[in-house]
Amino acid sequence: MSSPADWETPSGAQPKAQDYSFDLDRALSSVLGVRASVPEDAFTAGTLGTERAGNGVVIDAKGVVLTIGYLVTEAETLWLNTIDGRAVPGHVLAYDQETGFGLVQALGKLDLPALPIGESQAVRVGDKVVVAGAGGPQRAVAAQIAAKQEFAGYWEYLLDEALFTAPAHPNWGGTAVIDSSGKLIGIGSLHLQQARDNGPAEHLNMIVPIALLGPILGDLLTLGRPNHPPRPWLGLYATEIDGKVVVAGMAANAPARRANLKTGDIVMSVAGKDIGDLATLYRSIWSLGAAGVEVPVTVYRDGKVLPINLRSADRASFLKKASLH
Repeated sequence: MSSPADWETPSGAQPKAQDYSFDLDRALSSVLGVRASVPEDAFTAGTLGTERAGNGVVIDAKGVVLTIGYLVTEAETLWLNTIDGRAVPGHVLAYDQETGFGLVQALGKLDLPALPIGESQAVRVGDKVVVAGAGGPQRAVAAQIAAKQEFAGYWEYLLDEALFTAPAHPNWGGTAVIDSSGKLIGIGSLHLQQARDNGPAEHLNMIVPIALLGPILGDLLTLGRPNHPPRPWLGLYATEIDGKVVVAGMAANAPARRANLKTGDIVMSVAGKDIGDLATLYRSIWSLGAAGVEVPVTVYRDGKVLPINLRSADRASFLKKASLH
């Protein structure tokens, strides 16, 4: 993704203060730059890199910053860059695997307003929003809600109802999505392209809705993770091809690799349930119990149907724990 320092939203796409009933400049001042350094031997270093940059938003007066978790997972050092040019050290409080949210505690005084939390469930397709990166209106996009629908990611990730915004923000990771009343309704996660019948593909941002934060925020602040058993994880990267779920890769030393799954395997069933899409695959795995449960899978490989039993794991156990310096 782009660095916050090397781009600017085209003037025609920037939000204009006169178009909003709330104080746009004040709201945008709550959005920070987030920069993290991750050890080279971290579990996620190979897929997410060791130097990560994106955005986050201040959500309370004590300096708690909400961001997208992949920016700060396994971070060894972390800095928050304010709109007035200050760099404040931070500490990773939590990363929730299920929602994708990450929480950071500023270790210095931010002197910035907290962006109030809104209701993402109330927003409608077509509603106007601001998708804001760190740096004021020049780093924000006047956008609208393009869709509200299920999203399944290849890395064993599923949202029942994600938000999608357009036009896309070029530095999407951890952006604040602000509704027409000046409240936070989501955090930017991905950049996607959606094919259209006529004309070029539409560029969208996938947004994690803020409604998912409320039920777990207290646990994240006190425990560093939700207070319930973790979901079973296989370390499987999968994709959908012509109504079939195909193994595209596996995480190092993860259950899928240890069980000798192969790239190209077609997942036919989990515990006897037929699998035709990623969402069904994940829900079938998670329905079996907590991390550590055995997951019986049937795959099709080289003309043969093969039963494979996998002992699932807790994904968090593979990650380096944050240390306070």
